[in-house]
Amino acid sequence: MFEVTVKSPEATMALGQRLAPSLQPRDVILLDGDLGAGKTTFTKGLAQGLGITRNVKSPTFTIIREYQGGRIPLYHMDVYRLEEGGGDELGLDEYFNGDGVNVVEWSTFIADELPANYLRIVFKRDDAAGENQRTLRFEPQGAHFEKLVQHLEDASHE
Repeated sequence: MFEVTVKSPEATMALGQRLAPSLQPRDVILLDGDLGAGKTTFTKGLAQGLGITRNVKSPTFTIIREYQGGRIPLYHMDVYRLEEGGGDELGLDEYFNGDGVNVVEWSTFIADELPANYLRIVFKRDDAAGENQRTLRFEPQGAHFEKLVQHLEDASHE
């Protein structure tokens, strides 16, 4: 586990950009935490780091947005509206076993659909410390993601 504090949306995006070069097809990144804590902002940085030039928007009402044109595709999912169930009807296995990076916001609503290996990032607003301050906690599941998080942590100390 690795925790980092960011003080601006730009710093949140930069963290996503730093993570992107290490990502591979079929990687699953879970973004959980408070509303307005920076999950979509982080995903914008991830997209930029993958070389995707399209504007990344929250997929709240579409559930899944697909972004092509980068090093590998990015599949951005917001499954908040599936809290009553229904994730099995989206064909998530096809995405998780496909050709791109999968970013899932509100992953607790599809916990039964998740693969064994993933990187969960928990976003926490630190409103008392400043309007834009956030704490991001990286929780890797599996050797690939442990190595990825270690690389991020090492880079943050340089």
